[in-house]
Amino acid sequence: MPGEETGPGEGSLHGSPPPPVTTIFSAFLLLGATAFGGPAMVPHIGRMAVEREGWLTDGEFRNGVALCQSIPGATAIQMAGYVGYRLRGIPGALAAYTAFALPAFLVVMVLSALYVQASGMPLAVSLLQGLRAVVVAIVAHAALGFARASLTGRARVLIAAVVFALFLVGIHPIPVIGLAAVLGLVLMRREAIPAATGGEKPSAGHGKPYLALVGITMAGLVILWYLAPQLFDIASVFFRVDLFAFGGGLAALPVMYHEVVAVRGWVAPQAFLDGIAIGQVTPGPIVITATFLGYLVAGIPGAVVATLAIFTPSFLVVVGTIPYFDRIRTSPRLIHALGGIVCSFAGLLFTVAIRFALDMGWTVPLAIICIAGFVALARGIGVHWVVAGAVAASLLSATFL
Repeated sequence: MPGEETGPGEGSLHGSPPPPVTTIFSAFLLLGATAFGGPAMVPHIGRMAVEREGWLTDGEFRNGVALCQSIPGATAIQMAGYVGYRLRGIPGALAAYTAFALPAFLVVMVLSALYVQASGMPLAVSLLQGLRAVVVAIVAHAALGFARASLTGRARVLIAAVVFALFLVGIHPIPVIGLAAVLGLVLMRREAIPAATGGEKPSAGHGKPYLALVGITMAGLVILWYLAPQLFDIASVFFRVDLFAFGGGLAALPVMYHEVVAVRGWVAPQAFLDGIAIGQVTPGPIVITATFLGYLVAGIPGAVVATLAIFTPSFLVVVGTIPYFDRIRTSPRLIHALGGIVCSFAGLLFTVAIRFALDMGWTVPLAIICIAGFVALARGIGVHWVVAGAVAASLLSATFL
């Protein structure tokens, strides 16, 4: 029946067998190669999975969106994993997740190498300055949009304001996010809770493969800790970043900035801005910035480890949560705690926008690029077009000014 839940591997193909894992991989590889705009790719995934292929019903897809918006991680890639899981269980989820991220990883690896080689050239310097200016506009616009969407009452505004103040004075983001969850439980307890919709029984074939994935992940971390301490540090940092990225990929930026720039000083603030710019001009979620940062810290091994660390936790969370989501999503305490966490990221994004702006060496052309980028985003122009415009303006500025 339309909207009825199915177990992993059953799909919603109206009696037809689910597609092979290779078909899932190729479909999401193509989507990943054109996945500009981060969360804006979710409707494209829906059109492919629901309308074109008929893999899921519209109700199942909407339930997946609700799930991925409630857990940490980049929403678009998690939706890829959700669709894959519904079709072929954990193997399907792994195929879809990997395929969706692979094009972005390869492109960022190439751009990271070029960045290291060309960062001292005058034209490259001008180009990167323009990209940094538009990144300030992107983060500021995202903060305003996030605030409008999530701060819908006094309690939510208060939580965001408390987080903004604490983060601005240098408190570590993770305890601040924990405080936001507590404030959500206390201040948002009167908010209405959606009616329960029941839930599916977890598949008997889910437990062992999932535990095997968790075991492999833990074993990999132990091996890195023993054989490559620097790579273990990279893995542990980005692992934590992904676990606290409630609200989508942009929500990871405050924690990532604090861990990589403020605490460890692995890269300069300007290089962090460059990484975000590179993440914006490539397909895939913005957290692919981790690949760039890992490359700067430890070359190709660092890039690989950072990429695995920024995607693995959210993969494990989405796959581990799917069979239970309908049962837990109506828990008042869970909803209020998650609501507080989501509100906190409005405050975190505003502080990151301020810090990025303070880290800029502003000139008149850079200010114009930033303002023009913000206005374009406010008018609904796609972020990839805004970044392309910043590139063109930077090149013109370097040539004629």
